Amino acid sequence: MSYPIDQILRQKNDFWDLYTFKNEAHNNQAYDDVKDVKASPLFLDPYMSSYLMDNGLKAEYPDGKKFAVCLTHDVDDIYPPPLHTVASSIYSLGHLDFNEFIDHSFWTFKGKDHSPYINFKEIMEIEEKYDARSTFFFMAADRDIRRFRYNVDDLSDKLGALVDRGFEVGLHGGYYSYRDPDLILTEKKRITKILNKDIVGYRNHYLKFKIPESWEYLARCGFRYDATIGNNRVIGFKNGLCHPFKPSLADNKSIDIVELPLVLADFTLFNAGIPMDRLWEIARTMIDRVEKCGGVATILWHSDVFSASYRKPWVKFYIKLLDYCRLKNSWMASGDQVSEWIRKGY
Repeated sequence: MSYPIDQILRQKNDFWDLYTFKNEAHNNQAYDDVKDVKASPLFLDPYMSSYLMDNGLKAEYPDGKKFAVCLTHDVDDIYPPPLHTVASSIYSLGHLDFNEFIDHSFWTFKGKDHSPYINFKEIMEIEEKYDARSTFFFMAADRDIRRFRYNVDDLSDKLGALVDRGFEVGLHGGYYSYRDPDLILTEKKRITKILNKDIVGYRNHYLKFKIPESWEYLARCGFRYDATIGNNRVIGFKNGLCHPFKPSLADNKSIDIVELPLVLADFTLFNAGIPMDRLWEIARTMIDRVEKCGGVATILWHSDVFSASYRKPWVKFYIKLLDYCRLKNSWMASGDQVSEWIRKGY
């Protein structure tokens, strides 16, 4: 596989500035606080990836697949926050599902191991039907801006079960970690100690990032890829790109890490105030355009979504995405699988 992204984009100054994040590099603000390059609420045109393909980029994937779909889950909550519990309980009662109502309303009386958000087996079973594997990004931070999340040490058997079945465990960096390599390394060590093996994938909480420092910290801490960069508030392709890349900066400096741009995220889609049928058309269009470009559609669906009763339409939407991606004969894989394949092409 040939991936001469740098050489191609250097030929077009405005694209090179976008690719190297010229306006955001060394900015004192976190990445997610920086306004997007375009003003449109929908970034549905992967124009930079199209330019790459028109100018010699050759992307190949296993078994002759035309494009890839990278499946990821951020594990933000293991124990439902009170608002989640109330919403799921009301939904269950409204649909006369009394067993589900009991599961959400009274699980604490059985103990924390009975939390409805400990649902990794169910998620794996969904994806295994499509011969797919995904990445679960777990948190290991001491502090969070909103509330205590969970102690990852309490989930050691769950993390081990994921890895045993061929799924990936990565680090979901804490809210403050993106700017502190010591925090990143401390959090990474907590998970590697549980697994007794190294982890290679990272996504920061709330998509917070500092360019290029966060990439440099991650590479220094031994991560092989990051999956943070994407649009936090609007639907679409960040900077028109759906191809993984190694960060190249305006001063010709390259960082030894693969970035998997985030293409579709549940919270971005469903918080956009757009009707569900229209959202499906948008998501399908984006998958089609990734296919046309021979790119990678990195998808984020939070793990708690799969057990939150009031978010059942989100689960149906995810399964519909998997159905469509299988119909398109895509390679559906985890972050470590995709990033290692891409690395072979550099």
